[in-house]
Amino acid sequence: MAKKSEIVNPISSAEVLTKVQYAITILRGKQVLLDFQLAELYGVETKRLNEAVKRNIQRFPEDFMFRVSKEELANIRSQFATTYAQSGDNREQPWGGE
Repeated sequence: MAKKSEIVNPISSAEVLTKVQYAITILRGKQVLLDFQLAELYGVETKRLNEAVKRNIQRFPEDFMFRVSKEELANIRSQFATTYAQSGDNREQPWGGE
């Protein structure tokens, strides 16, 4: 039996599509989702998602994922800060943004 904290509430496909569209970031000329965004979509902690990927790395094509450089991360952070400020969204931002 799953623990109460492990049960994921189902969401509609329209809600998933909206979340995915909002989460897509352009990086290295490609549309990407970051690990914390995928974890949120699957209803798991980012740490657990990354652990599962590491355990099953052979299942992913070599060009399926990549590590973000420090410069790219700084740019992504500034994009998120701008997006949150423009939208008036008061939710907590990724990476502890202001």
